[in-house]
Order: sequence, then C-alpha cells, then structure tokens
Amino acid sequence: MGKVGLFVCTGCDIGKAIDVDKLEAAGSEHGSVSFEKHECLCSEEGVALINKAIESGDVDGVALAACSNRYMVDTFKFDLSKISVERISLREQVAWTHPHGEEDTQMLGEDLVRMGVAKCSKMTLPVRLTEEVDTTVLVVGGGLAGLTAAKAASGLGNPVVLIEKADVLGGYLNGVKAAVPEVPPYDRIHDNPIAAAVREVQNDSNIKIYTGTTTKRIDGQPGQFAVELKNGEKFKVGSIVQATGGRPYDATKLGHLGYGQSPDVVTTQELEAQLMQGKLARPSNGKKPGRVLFVQCAGSRDENHLPYCSSECCAATLRQVATIHQKNPEVECAVVYRDLRAPGQLEHFYKGVQEQPNSLFTRGIVDKVTTLGGKLTVGIKESLLGDDLVLEADIVVLAVGTCPNSADGESIRKVVDSKKRIAANESESQVKAAQEILDQFSEHEGTEILNLTYRQGPDMPVLKYGFPDSHYICFPYETRRTGIYSAGAVHAPMDPAQAIEDGYGAAMKAVQVTNMAQRGEAVHPRAGDIGVAEFFLQRCTQCKRCTEECPFGTLNEDVKGTPEYNKLRCRRCGICLGSCPERIISFPDYSVDGIASAIKAMEIPEEDEEKPRMIAFLCENDAMPALDEAAARGFKWNPWIRVIPVRCLGAINTVWIADSLSSGLDGVLMIGCKHGDDYQCHYIRGSELCNTRMTNVQETLQRLSLEPERVQIHEIGRNDFEKIPEIFESFASTIDDVGANPFKGF
Repeated sequence: MGKVGLFVCTGCDIGKAIDVDKLEAAGSEHGSVSFEKHECLCSEEGVALINKAIESGDVDGVALAACSNRYMVDTFKFDLSKISVERISLREQVAWTHPHGEEDTQMLGEDLVRMGVAKCSKMTLPVRLTEEVDTTVLVVGGGLAGLTAAKAASGLGNPVVLIEKADVLGGYLNGVKAAVPEVPPYDRIHDNPIAAAVREVQNDSNIKIYTGTTTKRIDGQPGQFAVELKNGEKFKVGSIVQATGGRPYDATKLGHLGYGQSPDVVTTQELEAQLMQGKLARPSNGKKPGRVLFVQCAGSRDENHLPYCSSECCAATLRQVATIHQKNPEVECAVVYRDLRAPGQLEHFYKGVQEQPNSLFTRGIVDKVTTLGGKLTVGIKESLLGDDLVLEADIVVLAVGTCPNSADGESIRKVVDSKKRIAANESESQVKAAQEILDQFSEHEGTEILNLTYRQGPDMPVLKYGFPDSHYICFPYETRRTGIYSAGAVHAPMDPAQAIEDGYGAAMKAVQVTNMAQRGEAVHPRAGDIGVAEFFLQRCTQCKRCTEECPFGTLNEDVKGTPEYNKLRCRRCGICLGSCPERIISFPDYSVDGIASAIKAMEIPEEDEEKPRMIAFLCENDAMPALDEAAARGFKWNPWIRVIPVRCLGAINTVWIADSLSSGLDGVLMIGCKHGDDYQCHYIRGSELCNTRMTNVQETLQRLSLEPERVQIHEIGRNDFEKIPEIFESFASTIDDVGANPFKGF
C-alpha cells in the first residue's frame, strides 16, 4: 500500500502507558502518511474518523494501533477488497502487560507501530473470486447418515445427488429387526424407521438417486467438482458428503473368544440375521438355546485390536436382548460388560431390559471361550459375581466393534508413486526403496472410494484406524479435503441417533461451503478470508514441497512437477509459503516480504545499552489467544520481546529466522499449537512441519556461528495462557546467558 494511515487509540490505558504522540514519528519512518489519535477508537466517532480517511482516498491502508485483532472484529470491519488493514495490539502487548511510563515500554510500543506500518505498506488488495459455482451436494452412501444428509441439504434448497453401492438404500439398518428407542416410550424397542427414511428421500424431487454404482472419478474443487460414476453418468456438484458407513471388526482375529472354533460363537451381525428371519437357534444343531451370552467390547477398547469404543455396541446388545425376549421370553440372556454405555434416554432402555425376566447383567472381562461337552464355557475375570467366574452358554454373541468404510488416500498415493518409480527403474536403490513402500502399503491398492484426482491421493487422509483426519477438537465436521465432509460411522464410531445428527451437521457444512465459494471466501479455520495465494512460477524449481506439505491437498502438479493451484480448495493457512525455499508464494496480506519488512523495522539497541531484542512468532489459533488471555488476566512479561502473529508455525518461512539473526536480533522464539495424537495443530501438520524445518535452521545457525539456543519452539494449548509469560521470561534469561548476537550493529 502506498498510503498507510496510522490510527491510534489512547483508551484502555494505552495513553497512560506510553507517549502516544511519539508514535507518529515511528510510523512515518516506515511509510505512514497520516496520524490520528482518539480516546476511544472503537466508538462511533472513532470509526467515523477512519472511514472518513478511507472514503476521501487519503489512505489505501489502515494501521490500527489499539486492541488485539481478536476484539472489536465487527466494529473494525472494513471492505478488505478496497482497503488493507493491519491491527497493532498496543492494549494487550503494551498497556496491560508492562509498567506505564518506562523507557522499555515506550520502546516496545514504538517498535510495534513500526512493524505494523511496515507490514501494512507491503500488503496488496485481494481480488475477490467470482467463479461459477454449482450448489449441488453429492452424498456418497445411502445409509441412515447419507439419507439424513441428502434430506437436510435438499431442505436447505440445494439439489442433491445420492449414490449407493448396493442396489437398495438403507445401509446396514436394512438388516436390523428393531430399533433402539429415540422417542418415548424409552424402555422398549421400537419399529425400525429406515424404510420410512428411504421413502422420504425417494419422494423428494430435489434428490436424484443412483443405486448399484460408485464413483469412477472426481475432479476439481469446491463449487466445481466434476463427477463421473461407474455407470457412465457425469454431472457437476459443489460439495460432497461421504457417508459410506462402517463394517464389523474382523472376528477371526478373536480366536481366544472362540470365534471360528465353534459355530455357536457368533457376532452381533450374525445373530441379527437370525432375528430378521424370526428365529433363534444354535448354528451347530438348529435347536433353540437355553442361554445366550453376550460379550461386550469383543476386540474393542483393546490395544491389540480396536483401542476405541464403537459407541453403538452396547445399545445393539440391549436391542437384541429385548428382541429375543419379545418372542422367546424363556431364553436366558446374560450380558458381560466392561462398562455398559447407555447415555441420555438410553438409561431408561437399559433399565427396561434389565427388568425383563431371564436377564442377567454383570461387569467383567471375558478372557476365553471354550467348548466342553457340547456347551460353551465362558471364563470371566474381575466380575461382580467373583473373580475367575465360569458361565455356560448355548450361544455366545461377540459385540465386535465398528471399522470405517474408508480408503487411505495418502497410502494409495504411495502405492501408485512406488509403482511408477519401479517402472522407471532409474537406479537400484530407488527401486529397492519403492518396493519397500509398496510392500508396506499394498493392502490399500484397489480400495478407492471417491477416486479424487488429487496429487495427495484419491481419497481423504485418514487417522491410524481409518477415520478421516480433521481438526477433531475445533472443527469436527471439517476434513482435510475442502468441500468434502464425512458423516456417520465412517466419520467416527456412533449409534443411529448420532448418525442422524452427523448427517445434518455434514449437510449444513456442505451447503455452507458452496455459499462461501460463491462469495470467494475460505472456510475454517480462516473462515471468510478472501485473499488467495499468488505463485511466481517463473522461479519455481519444481521441488514439490508445497504440493506435498499442503495439509488440504490444494495443489496438484503438472507433468513437470509445477504446482497447480486450486483456489477454492485453499484454506489460506500459508503452509505453502512457509515451505517454499524460493519464496515465490505470497498472499495479499501475508507475504515473505511483508513479515520480513516488519522484522527489519524493529530498532535494535547497541550492545552496550544492554537491551536485548527478540522476536516471537505466535500462531493465531492457540498462541495468540493465549497471549491475549494472559494480558486480560493481568500477567506481565519481558519487554525485550516483540510479537509477530503468524497464521501457523508451518507458515513460517525459514528466511525470516535467518533475516532476524543476520540483522542483529538476539533470538527467535516460535510458539504454536500442540501436535500429536492428543492434540492437533489447527492446520493439522503445521507445528510438526515447523519442527522438521528447524533442522535447516540449525544448519543456518552453524553457518552463522551462532548458538542453537537462540532459536526455540514451544507448543501450547489455547488454555495454557499462564505459560506465555514463563516462556518469554525463560527465553529472555537464556539469551541473557548466551550474550548479544555478534551480528548486532552490522
């Protein structure tokens, strides 16, 4: 921006903490052409002051030195396609956290203004996307979640295409005799509602249904997906809901529970097939059983099999016990459970089933099932009826867990790439490495479901046990493929009631993404951002880092390996910018040059002044909110540290670290989201990638003959606000110990 206006608020103790008038000179050093101060910049009068400057054309960029950009968002809301705005946090980072009237506090305020104005001067105006967008929602899977998603999307006014692999709709509920109660009365089984749900969708003229087919190819991006089915049909859609359900865990792996050793040991699904036919008999001899024993968590909540709870197994067992007693009240039903989970109104159902005659429930762990004298003997440990309990049964039913019907897109890509490298046969070592990968991931070959034409694979990335990867804490309906949402048992273990809720949630996201695509806006986490990346491809070296490291599969590649940017897939995280060694990627308001300019705008005191200077890059999703919270709660911290918000730790280009140190800054601190199994970076892999890239930084430090302690990474959660001052103080102490940067003054 050529004309940056600096607007400073003196309220909220800012005017008490620093001499605001001195900020005018600090801003003008880096391009501000005007200076205005107001005692309450967020008031109608204050906002009018800013709007007057914008409308007059006196400024084309606005640097607001007031509160954090996480506050007064609606008040300071401007048309970002016409004006660039940079928020400078004088309230949280200066007035609320440092002693008023001191030299260090004044220097901090002036530095933050210099940095904010310098960054704002490098911003450009985004061009809002106005591409043609299709609002049709494709639902893949015709079970309960898929039917619900189709009905919900249609009800919101969007055309829907529903495809189902089987010849009929309904999914696994087609094979279920009765239903768990979802409405009163809650103490008994209800009729299966799936037939009514199917009819409702079939009678909706806004829903087009294809059965007995699957996808052959899906190309494009949100609002512009081109779909081809294996039956030859082709059409356009704007978003996709994958509701392909789940399947029972492989019971042949449960030999210790008798499966495969006796025909009378069956799974929940195999017993259900009998109940659907209206009969109950021992598979071994066709006779009615005297006792049916149900083993809960058969292979579930077990690190050797499925470590998770599948949510619906307990309710399914209760339903089957109630179904058996409906026609065979004389048959004893014994249920052995670790923890019987019946949340909400299901507690009434649990109680109703318990009170039926010939029902036995006991807590315990079944460790073995054997055959003795034509009877099954079940060994139970840690039972409420005593340890090492043995019960006899005619039929043992294993309540096996649920595995998602998903495909691991990234593993499939590894298989495809390995085959290509083997066929190329460029070197013996290359072929050997490719063969090792092929051997490791060959089980994924031919498991494609969506058949996406994405560089990163034909299906969504999945977690260890096959559930689609997403930021499961903050954005549970989002996946790592923009515009594609999962619902039902493929999304997470769940019961039918949860599948209905999940179908509605996924449908709402699918409709939302097409609406936002029409406005040229990104979806979570940077919802509403209209700035898309620009690639200066003339300098691209085809290193493929951006295409491989983008967590959302935004980038494809041409035959030469040059990135192909799909704007409507982009979440604006900036990880591609952080990954690029040639620095050819930038966003209108977030660029290598912009952040570098902010770094260089800092004033660095001479060594003899004994005022070290450090830069702290804080991610905007966890670290910055934690910092703001710490400020609001009255925490204080070291005045030698200047904070630059970044979109993600993965969006930090290592050139910023090199620039910081070579310009004389004494240390660089990075604070961002935690990553790993127990938490996730908001951009999935950003923190992890930053840690990996720091190996290059260590090489830079060695090349510059600098101590490795000068660069540190810390990971915190949003609620770890009390750690911010501790990290700052500890880092400042470390820098004090290692001494001044030898490049200071050069």
